[in-house]
Amino acid sequence: MIMRYRLALLSAVLTVGALPQFGQIVGVERLAPYVPSPQPIVERMLELAELKPDEVVYDLGCGDGRILITAARDFQAKAVGVELDGRLVKQARDQVNRLGLADRVSVIQGDLMKVDLKPADVVTVYLLTSVNDRLKPAFENSLRKGARVVSHDFRIRGWKPARVETVRASNRDHTIYLYVMPPRKD
Repeated sequence: MIMRYRLALLSAVLTVGALPQFGQIVGVERLAPYVPSPQPIVERMLELAELKPDEVVYDLGCGDGRILITAARDFQAKAVGVELDGRLVKQARDQVNRLGLADRVSVIQGDLMKVDLKPADVVTVYLLTSVNDRLKPAFENSLRKGARVVSHDFRIRGWKPARVETVRASNRDHTIYLYVMPPRKD
């Protein structure tokens, strides 16, 4: 079941990734299709990260902003999302404003490969393993000791997760990987 899902997601990346998207920034590579995490998975990802009030969570490929909104509303955290698709950025910003969370949440339309992650206490991703591989150097160079990276369904190769959980939601099993950053190699 999980393998079929991952193959379907990969197929969508190969198909959708080649098509120009409305609101996409010219010259920026589309790294993954929009596949929203079910709300129970969002909540468990943030719980697993032990997100605390006023910590800063970055969601790379934030889609409609559900992780950002949950982090701000339910955990009293600050949240920054990065999303390429202009329609999703507008949708996320509109929802943030409707909920009165604009003082705690910001959504950046841009390239997640170029975002400064130094302020992050927690980073969440729902990206293919190959994209996680590409982000790994940014995590290692930017995130401070104790920062957490939470990945939905796709591991970060070469890193040993602090926790791995399987959660049933939306009629399938989802795997959540929690990584805790060691001291930086300066």
